[in-house]
Amino acid sequence: MKVALVNPFWTYEDSIYFGCRQPHLPLELGYSKALLEADGHQVLMLDGQIQNLDNAALADRVAAFAPAVTVVSTAPTYLFWRCAPPELRVPADFLNRLAGRGGRTVAVGPHGSATPAPTLRKLGVDVVVRGECEEIVAELARSDDWSAVPHTARLDQGTLVGDGGVHASSFVDHPPLSWPSDWIAAHSHHHHRFDDDQLGFGAEVEASRGCPYNCSFCAKIDFRDTYRRRNHDAIIAEIDRLIGQGVGYIYFIDEIFLPQKALLEALVDRDVKFGVQTRIDLWKPELLELLGAAGCVSIEAGLESLTVEGRAMLAKRCRLGTEELAALLVNARRHVPFVQANLIGVVEDDPALVDHWRKHLIDRGVWANEPVPLYPYPSSPSYRELWGEPDDLAWERAHEHYLASFQTFSDIQEKRPRALAELEATCCSH
Repeated sequence: MKVALVNPFWTYEDSIYFGCRQPHLPLELGYSKALLEADGHQVLMLDGQIQNLDNAALADRVAAFAPAVTVVSTAPTYLFWRCAPPELRVPADFLNRLAGRGGRTVAVGPHGSATPAPTLRKLGVDVVVRGECEEIVAELARSDDWSAVPHTARLDQGTLVGDGGVHASSFVDHPPLSWPSDWIAAHSHHHHRFDDDQLGFGAEVEASRGCPYNCSFCAKIDFRDTYRRRNHDAIIAEIDRLIGQGVGYIYFIDEIFLPQKALLEALVDRDVKFGVQTRIDLWKPELLELLGAAGCVSIEAGLESLTVEGRAMLAKRCRLGTEELAALLVNARRHVPFVQANLIGVVEDDPALVDHWRKHLIDRGVWANEPVPLYPYPSSPSYRELWGEPDDLAWERAHEHYLASFQTFSDIQEKRPRALAELEATCCSH
């Protein structure tokens, strides 16, 4: 069977999206391709940003391939499933241009995982995958009867059927990924890297998936939730392949890069730099030193709040005080060129106290950003604390609440994002 896997050409005008806007490897499609090809299927994988193809060109390439199935993602790579653009205009634009020329259609991503019915209606696809997608995409390709495939949803005369809950991939035994050399050559971006010695191409790798914590702001209930650690040999084989293609920097997309001594020791001997996102309270001083020796040049530490009260409100389950956390961050900065204390806007935080600790950290070489307004994604505990389980209007409700709650936004967002209905005016249904 022929299967097309498409990461559309992303645009973000007037969006609240605060993720990175540079090209990144579409890991969910990479895993899907590996599993499909292992089953003997012929696969066309396309990425609009990496290949510099707009949605019209992507649609024409898919049509020329004449697949039986076309899969489109609703977020720009696994790295951003937790902070995806709320609007579905980009995948909708691709599907509108495809105009039925790609066989049966499947949407994968956070939207269909949390809210399958409106995603099906807005995109007009045959099926959405609920949860992590690669194994379910492979199962769809094996089956003629999609109604029997678990963790999928479809509309039958306007009624949602075939739900079956969200899927958590086995992940631990996923094979090393292989990317086209021209894709790697087009990936000059070094994600979340700010030091001056940027040599080689960039790439993204996944060493673990999920997180054992349940912070209120984190959108992971419906995907990438349960913590799993990938096979060590597969990670190293994938990294060595990337180094052989000229990659000089890797960003580990793990929700929480926990200390893995064996992985760090393996990286010490390899000519590659890397960045991570982690919780600084989980690291001992000697492991921070090893982290730096292994080649880490960027740490995004999910501190979220600089007060005990704020961290408690966010359900951080952090046993350390602000002084201890600050000391660990400063210690990390001794070994790693860039360390960021990632902050979220929390009403419980005293602005004067936040300013004090931000200055304390910045004066010692640790970047502490201006607190970012919190968006209540439907897959986050914060959404469910406000409104309960997501329904068909969950994204609209979260979006309206966000725009009404804040007058200023992060410096990488539009000055005044537009309402969701405006952004999705080109979708099949809103």
